[in-house]
Parts: sequence; structure tokens; C-alpha cells
Amino acid sequence: MTTTDLQRINPTPLWSDAVCFNGTGYFVEVPESGTDFTAQTRALLAQAERTLHAIGSDKARLLMVTIYLPDLAHRQALNELWREWLPEGCAPARACVRAELASPDLLIEMAFVAALQPA
Repeated sequence: MTTTDLQRINPTPLWSDAVCFNGTGYFVEVPESGTDFTAQTRALLAQAERTLHAIGSDKARLLMVTIYLPDLAHRQALNELWREWLPEGCAPARACVRAELASPDLLIEMAFVAALQPA
């Protein structure tokens, strides 16, 4: 993929798993497993790593992450898991927003923007 190509990964009528354009990748993750906040967050971050790899990026190349939490009481646990997951010195810009998610079973959702590896 050249840096100016638009690529949609696994597009459906409603969304794509990821979209890459002009050297940047965009994707959203919701946890595919887990019943408590920690399990859901760990699952989501593992999914994000797989997506980053699929688009030709990695955690150190994250530019911006928007985190959606139905309950802001989970922020401390989130921050601990976040510190464990990110390489030191590579924290992206980040927003954490209280939000009602699409399912009451979801305890977290994240929207990612990452720089792609140079071609």
C-alpha cells in the first residue's frame, strides 16, 4: 500500500475493521470477551495489537486514542492497564469520555489513530 491509497479492511455495509489513508490508520475496538472491566480491557488491547499489526503499525506509533467508558469509576483500573500495555515514552494523545455504549454488556470502547510504518 502506498501512503496515499485508501484501504478499507473487512468492510461491511455499516463499518470497516480499519481504514488506512495517507500513512495513517483508523479503527475502533470493543471487547470480544470478558465479563468484568479488567478482562474486557485486556481483551480489547490484545485486539488492538492485532489490528495494529494487520495495518502495518504498532503501539509505539499510536497518535490518538479516544476511550469511551460508561462508568468513569473505572479510570484508575484503565490507567493501570494502559501503563502496562504501552511502551515507555510512547503515550499517544488521549481522551477519556463517559458514554453510553451500544450494549449494556460493554464496559469500554476505544477509537485508535496510528501512523503506519513507512513503505
